[in-house]
Amino acid sequence: MHYELDNRGLEPPQPMMRTLAKLEELESGDQLTIHNDRIPAFLLPELDDLGFHYDVMEQQDGSCKVAIKKP
Repeated sequence: MHYELDNRGLEPPQPMMRTLAKLEELESGDQLTIHNDRIPAFLLPELDDLGFHYDVMEQQDGSCKVAIKKP
């Protein structure tokens, strides 16, 4: 399954907390795309530590989308 989460307009650490909570709900192979106001600098190392695969896509408006796949 593919899920989307719009974290724009939220103050830190809300985007990271919402993202990690949603990732816990996913099953292996599911994908979550998040949309943040900026690159989630603190989230990416956490994803690495948890073994998630992800692709960072900077948007023209300065925001950032991250496609995250649960292993």
